[in-house]
Amino acid sequence: MSQQKFVNRVEEIEILEEACSSKEASLFIIYGRRRVGKTELISKFIGNRGVYFLATAEGDRENINNFKVSVSKFLGDESIIKANFDDWHSLFSVLASSSSFQAKASKSKIIIAIDEFPYLIEANKAIPSVFQKIYDTILRQLNVMLILSGSSISIMENEVLSYRSPLYGRRTGQLQLKPLKFRYLAEFVDYGFEDLCRTYFVFGGIPEYLLKIDPDVGFWENVSKKLLSKGSALYEEGEFLLRTEFREPRNYMLILRSISYGNHTLGEICTYSGLDKSMVSKYLDVLMSLGLVIPEKPFGASEKFKRRLYWISDPYLKFWFRYILPHKSEIESSHNGSVLESIKADFPTFAGEKFENLMKELIMDGILGRSFSTVSRWWGRNGTGKKGNDIEEIDIVAYSESRRELLFAECKWTNSPVPTSVVKDLKAKSETLRKQYPGINYTYAVFSKSGFRGEYKEIVNDTILMDLSDIQRGVYTNS
Repeated sequence: MSQQKFVNRVEEIEILEEACSSKEASLFIIYGRRRVGKTELISKFIGNRGVYFLATAEGDRENINNFKVSVSKFLGDESIIKANFDDWHSLFSVLASSSSFQAKASKSKIIIAIDEFPYLIEANKAIPSVFQKIYDTILRQLNVMLILSGSSISIMENEVLSYRSPLYGRRTGQLQLKPLKFRYLAEFVDYGFEDLCRTYFVFGGIPEYLLKIDPDVGFWENVSKKLLSKGSALYEEGEFLLRTEFREPRNYMLILRSISYGNHTLGEICTYSGLDKSMVSKYLDVLMSLGLVIPEKPFGASEKFKRRLYWISDPYLKFWFRYILPHKSEIESSHNGSVLESIKADFPTFAGEKFENLMKELIMDGILGRSFSTVSRWWGRNGTGKKGNDIEEIDIVAYSESRRELLFAECKWTNSPVPTSVVKDLKAKSETLRKQYPGINYTYAVFSKSGFRGEYKEIVNDTILMDLSDIQRGVYTNS
């Protein structure tokens, strides 16, 4: 489905154009989760320079027949439609030898994009080998760019990109399409900055989700109509996404629901789910490989650090598992109003976590006027030995190797102004890390939804205080 709106993707278009500019044939792989905008990107890139074909689950015969129609229209050659092909290789053989194809290719590179390539693989496990042969024996000698695209990340990574795939070593480039960054949300909906933040916390940067927002009504009304209403696309979307990746999604859903409720350690997830440790570890590995769950270790910890935390990476999925799935019975009974009120009551906690994630993204994007090598969270013992009071947490620790700078930051999504004394607390909490990194320049920042109260003169010049209006200026000044 076309998004009917194309926002940003400048870097991605440049990558594709560079691949297309090669004098030799190219095989380019594009993948990414559903609704992220692959179809629109590919269509925008191709223009009138080639063929875009959307594969279906109908099997080789139907896909071959549909593909030859698309190619025939592009070439203006009806003989291709009239021909019968038993397999993909014979189709491409005839196509490459046709005078219409050769005439087009002599003038400029022809782009052939097959979207949802995993559907072909599911219907015929030999498809990767088939297209390897097509590329090696036919397309490699032609002025052609072949794009294979898919939304099933597991199939694309295992059957197309993996070293075990027959296509391994043939690809000349690949691109995993990511959600849009926060600064582009204003192109979808004309909200105030606070509601833009809330929108990002719930809908994320998935273009197809953002396009479903009604710009003429407020944030909470959109939540009610687009997420909590039977028949709305986003009401069932969470389960649909998982069923496209897993044949038996039950245990995966159980683990994701556990994480959405605040169970982030392996032990907590095991306790909630009732699954044993080895099974949970296996499922987490799969979820991480698909990018649905991200592991977290504290800043400075080695790769061998075992007590990692696990988080749902996608804002919409986090919202769906936390608020929609547990309330489906009420929503099905048309008690949307009470569900919405319960969400509003809990939302500050949900938003607090997402606000931290947003500020990490913005710091990496240079909202403070400078870049950092890494941005992460930190937690650990403070060395006091006081049981129950010896664990410290810092929302954000950012490091710049080139400047030898450590930034310590706190994020506060509260309805009340934050006392400036929070800076003193932040400096005290950072002492443990400062001891581990002598000779480093230290700076501090506090990001607050509702501003600050207290004596600003107590804040020395190594500290940055930003409320939402300051963050807004930073986003659009440094973007």
